[in-house]
Amino acid sequence: MSNTYKSAGVDKEEGYKTVDKIKSAVAETHNKNVLNNLGSFGAFYEIAGYKNPVLVSGTDGVGTKLKVALDSKKYDSIGVDCFAMCANDILCHGAKPLFFLDYLACGKLDSDIAAEIVLGMVEACKDNNCALIGGETAEMPGMYQPGDYDVAGFCVGIVEKDEIIDGSRIRKGNKIIAIPSSGFHSNGFSLVRKIFPDFNETFEGQPLYETLLVPTRLYYKDIHKVLEEAPLYGIAHITGGGLYENVPRIIPEGLCATIDASKIKVPAVMQELEKRGNIDHTEMFGTFNMGVGMVLVTDENHVDKILDLLEDAYEIGEITEGSEKIDLQF
Repeated sequence: MSNTYKSAGVDKEEGYKTVDKIKSAVAETHNKNVLNNLGSFGAFYEIAGYKNPVLVSGTDGVGTKLKVALDSKKYDSIGVDCFAMCANDILCHGAKPLFFLDYLACGKLDSDIAAEIVLGMVEACKDNNCALIGGETAEMPGMYQPGDYDVAGFCVGIVEKDEIIDGSRIRKGNKIIAIPSSGFHSNGFSLVRKIFPDFNETFEGQPLYETLLVPTRLYYKDIHKVLEEAPLYGIAHITGGGLYENVPRIIPEGLCATIDASKIKVPAVMQELEKRGNIDHTEMFGTFNMGVGMVLVTDENHVDKILDLLEDAYEIGEITEGSEKIDLQF
């Protein structure tokens, strides 16, 4: 019998099935700016209505949170995570997401699993007025074990050049506001899995994996609701490295984000992780978001307005002078 691509471990038919299962749902994310459908070599997106547009792009993956999803056979939130990690990054510059592309790699393709992951991306895209215009599914036997998947994405947004938010307008006396996270988001799961090896254990009345797999919060509506009403001088997406690594990225030289850590509302699951793992408090804040998904910097006169617009946001500090860009006070 002659060798075939299928005998080498790649089933093209399963790939075709995946496309069939997602095609109509993906089309629902398209708008008049999308000029072609799935199947072309490249995806076309027309830009109109801007005076001096700047494209802002971001790429990211889901990391080892995937292991929790795969072991728990719960795939619907992973696509949301993939989109959110990319889209939330570009929001930090005031951009509106335009389109998204995904990359899905595996050892042996299961069209049901692949479709479930991509359909999560579809729902996230729809929630953010963003078009899912392309992607790639790669079946790579020998590189990945059967049952293994890796997921990454690429998001492009747009902002007027004179409306870019980059931290350069931050001044001494500005206030720092936190918008809560929905949990661990998609960072720190190598440590999470070490401390919580049994994803099926009961935590707060449900299997632990339900808490761990809560998808990354999408901040598009929150951020742009604020931008319509009040100025933001800096926005930081709190991902890997926590507040320690992400807040300094927006702070100008000579200034410091002084944050009162006692005001931060740390989720119960993170408190349990710290206790069970005997993890140093500083290590926790340098690894996880600790309940803060986004940090906003604005002037004192607009704090109340922003807190009215965002019901769950709260003030955690202010901008001071200093050689260190962050001072997290416990």
